[in-house]
Amino acid sequence: MEFFLSVIGMVMVIEGIPYFAFPEKMKAMMQMAQLQPDNTLRIFGATLMAVGLIIVFLARRSLAL
Repeated sequence: MEFFLSVIGMVMVIEGIPYFAFPEKMKAMMQMAQLQPDNTLRIFGATLMAVGLIIVFLARRSLAL
């Protein structure tokens, strides 16, 4: 559970960096996202999840060796 909470905390830190560093650009990006069709956002989200799972898999596999 401690590892899981650490991972969640790190995700929140990384997700917060663009909002802290570039708030005006993040507002523009959110407006652009609202103009995108739902299917495009779903494909983008699925791609990000797949890449994230691959990264976790490779990282865990390299640590096990």
